[in-house]
Parts: sequence; C-alpha cells; structure tokens
Amino acid sequence: MTCVLLLDMFFTAADLARLRRCLTDTARLAGLAEPRRGEFVLAVHEVTGNAVQHGGGRGRARLWYADGALRCRVTDDGPGFTDAAIPAALPAPDFGEDGRGLWLARELSDRLDVTGGAGGAIVTLEFDLAATRRDTPGLASAAAPGGPARR
Repeated sequence: MTCVLLLDMFFTAADLARLRRCLTDTARLAGLAEPRRGEFVLAVHEVTGNAVQHGGGRGRARLWYADGALRCRVTDDGPGFTDAAIPAALPAPDFGEDGRGLWLARELSDRLDVTGGAGGAIVTLEFDLAATRRDTPGLASAAAPGGPARR
C-alpha cells in the first residue's frame, strides 16, 4: 500500500476559508481533476463546518494519497455521532438547518466512513483519482422532488 501524507491542519471557524484553499491546491497537485476536485472540497468543507459547529469549535483535517485515492480524515472533540445520524435521503425543507451537509458529503464521496464516540467524531472521505464525475442519485432526486433515487 502506497500512502503519502499531503496535508495536516488544525482548524477553527476562522481557518475554514484557508483550509478550502489548501484542499483545492493539494487535490489539484495530487491529480484530482474537475469537477471532482470541487466536489471533494465541498464535501470536506461540509464535514469541517460540522466539526466547528458541533464538535467543540475546532478540528483537524488530514489529507493523504493511498492507492489511487485521496482520503481526508476530519476529527473533532465533540460528542461524536454514528453513520445513522446522516439522513438516507435529502431532508425536507421543513426539517431544519441540520443534516444536509453530512448527507451531501456522503453523496459526493466515493466512500465516507464515520466512527468515534465520546472522544469525538472521525469522518473519513475518500475520492478515487481515476474516477470521473459519477452519477449522484441523491443529488439528482433532490433536484427533481419526488423522483426515484437510483443507486
């Protein structure tokens, strides 16, 4: 297994814009092409924003290359959560403000893993470098309310 650490950054709310720029540049240099690079940055931004809002106001993002994929692990010091906290479908507009970011991150990622507990959340997002824009059925059904979700 080839594994290369590309970025290791602690962050607070004040650092999120800089983190996005670092993620964009690092993903570009690693070979993640558009539009997947933009999707990668958006997905990680949603998870890091969640860490700031619900995970104690700060977190850590580590990005590495491993066997043809970019992986980003976001950790925080909050109460933690499980994969069950991520809605299976896009929450309805009257659902409130929470829930959409993690749902979106899962839809955009090739793989998303949630672990953790009382010591904080650990969310790992994975994007294959060789993949082109994949069909994101949840996003397609979100654009067409009532449409069937395809997986």
